[in-house]
Amino acid sequence: MNSIIKNLVWLLVAVVGAFYFGMLALNTGEEVSATWLVIASVCIYMIGYRFYSKYIAEKVFELDDNRATPAVINNDGKDFVPTNKVVLFGHHFAAIAGAGPLVGPILAAQMGYMPSMIWLLVGVVLAGAVHDFTVLFISMRRNGRSLGEIIKEEMGKATGTIAMVGILFIMLIIVAILAMVVVNALADSPWGLFTIAMTIPIAVFMGIYMRYLRPGRVGEASVIGFILLLAALYYGQALTDPAHPWHDVFLLKKTTLSLIIIGYGFIASILPVWLLLAPRDYLSTFLKIGVIVAMAAGILLVNPTLQMPKVTAFIDGTGPVFAGSIFPFLFITIACGAISGFHALISSGTTPKMVEKETHARPIGYGSMLMESLVGVMALIAACILEPGLYFTINSPLALLDPAAASALSADMNTIEQSVKAILQNGGFVLQPEMLTNGHFVTMIEETTKAVGEPTLVAKTGGAPTFAVGLTQILHEVAGGKESIAFWYHFAILFEALFILTAVDAGTRSGRFLIQDVLGNVYKPMANTQSVLWGVVASAICVAGWGYLLYQGAIDPQGGIFTLWPLFGASNQMLAGIALLLGTVVLFKMGKARYSWITILPAVWVLLTTLYAAIQKLLPANGERVHDAVSHVATAQNQTALKEKALGFITKLQEMGADASTMLEGKTLEEWQKVVSKADILIHNHTLDAILCAFFIFVTLVVIGATIRICYLTAIGKGEKFPLKEEPYQESKNFSIQAH
Repeated sequence: MNSIIKNLVWLLVAVVGAFYFGMLALNTGEEVSATWLVIASVCIYMIGYRFYSKYIAEKVFELDDNRATPAVINNDGKDFVPTNKVVLFGHHFAAIAGAGPLVGPILAAQMGYMPSMIWLLVGVVLAGAVHDFTVLFISMRRNGRSLGEIIKEEMGKATGTIAMVGILFIMLIIVAILAMVVVNALADSPWGLFTIAMTIPIAVFMGIYMRYLRPGRVGEASVIGFILLLAALYYGQALTDPAHPWHDVFLLKKTTLSLIIIGYGFIASILPVWLLLAPRDYLSTFLKIGVIVAMAAGILLVNPTLQMPKVTAFIDGTGPVFAGSIFPFLFITIACGAISGFHALISSGTTPKMVEKETHARPIGYGSMLMESLVGVMALIAACILEPGLYFTINSPLALLDPAAASALSADMNTIEQSVKAILQNGGFVLQPEMLTNGHFVTMIEETTKAVGEPTLVAKTGGAPTFAVGLTQILHEVAGGKESIAFWYHFAILFEALFILTAVDAGTRSGRFLIQDVLGNVYKPMANTQSVLWGVVASAICVAGWGYLLYQGAIDPQGGIFTLWPLFGASNQMLAGIALLLGTVVLFKMGKARYSWITILPAVWVLLTTLYAAIQKLLPANGERVHDAVSHVATAQNQTALKEKALGFITKLQEMGADASTMLEGKTLEEWQKVVSKADILIHNHTLDAILCAFFIFVTLVVIGATIRICYLTAIGKGEKFPLKEEPYQESKNFSIQAH
């Protein structure tokens, strides 16, 4: 009887999910409720977790609670600690949830809500959650070893070494783009920057409180920290007044803020974990889970309407937010909300050293990724409930909205309005009569900017401001009314920046260990992770690497996100593909080749999309708009031609003895010099991106070749050169267990 009731419940979940998914997919122009998207998503997550993850856990991995985990065997109270699965779920989710699920779906929203929704839901159930679960399982069976170490052991030293170097560079790009999102969100925002800056002394106080004043009182310290955080958020509003003595101190440009973030990254990476990172992780974990739950509840209460259509004309690749057609660029743009290679580093980092029982890997590995996908769905909703004109104003590069503007603060609003109208018309949007009148979009943008308490929202690329505006539109109706809009906006920015900086900190520390591992092959003492000196040196190298990419993004005329995000998405997905290939090799060695389709299918799709996208980024210019916008090589070539043309005009103007007002081809001498300066930056950035892209392709092809070889040899019984490196079976009953 109980089984019949359970089956009926799951049948009901399936029917409800299918109904709302169908309502969204088959919509022909009627109003669409964001609530439908939330309900459809939750139903699909429930079905995926209940049936697919259960199949993998029981049939494929054969998880065994009688088998001792690394945390139980090596329980040292430091790195290896058996941890309650609920606590570890929160820790793991906090570590994997960075900027990706917030930014990717917001950028992809320019193509409409439907393409992003399908990949967020289907991708996470069949690819992303499987990826995280698989890597966690593999590392757990190998004493908690890292991804690079496991590849070296299972696929050979040469393949492993090449993969580790590739992983290191991918990590640098990931951290750089995460930091870029923070910089774009906090630039020209004294309120936002002040609040985030205050998290540092608050976290230090919490660290000292938990270590010396009230040892072990994590909950108590977290409550105090949260209250102090709200106080800082409340006081930060005072800094929006230009007369405030601290207004100019916290009103910083992107370049200045980038240098501060770089300095912060280095200091944070060498300080003791208990002093800054651990207490701020507690704060960010509470905020992450709390805000996502609050937003989901707010959507159900407010029931906002999606303003973005199901599909826009920008699926052809002509959109202003990012370049590239729906295939393959939608998939690498959404990135972490569906599948993320960055998670492989976390799932083979601290998490496998803390799993108490093997069966806990299912909710922690598979379940946490479903939660991250829900974050992506929330981000998609936040973007799609905005008026499309406002969405494109925030997310389009300044160079497109107002090419003559030196900064967003000095942009001409009438020029921006005309640009926004052109964008909407190119995207196939229907402009209502009131939208065609002069001043409609200017009024909308200025009123929204004033309401959120910011100097400007123009070209606030990177996704974070868009999410904040969308979240604010929902939460101010739940609590506070219109007077609370500015508070909720900056609360959302605080949440996102903490969300992302946690991942920057984790990425920098992981990068430090990778650098020590790689360079330790050249100079053995550097491999000693206990050495303070070499730890500082490795941290400096890591921060210098991602800091350089960050600064280049900050000075990029296209806004940094436009250039870096597609490369981030491609490299991140390549790393995920590499991890899935490793999973395939391990399944073959375990005698589970018949089940290897669970990793082969997502690996093929992920690598097909990323390699196709990466190859497009290396094609030479051919004059076709989308092709040239996508390709790093083409952009560098076109900018080189533009630079040569500009230099020719500069020479002519100088020979003419032209004054400041004399024009040639519509530009003065100073304007042509600016063209040369911008071209130099773009040539440098896109050349560097092309080199990195080519290197990542090489690394991926090496791993693909090794995977095919090892799986073939194993299948025909000649894989003795590549034995399974799984740790010997030990029964958990032989060890004392006390979960923390």
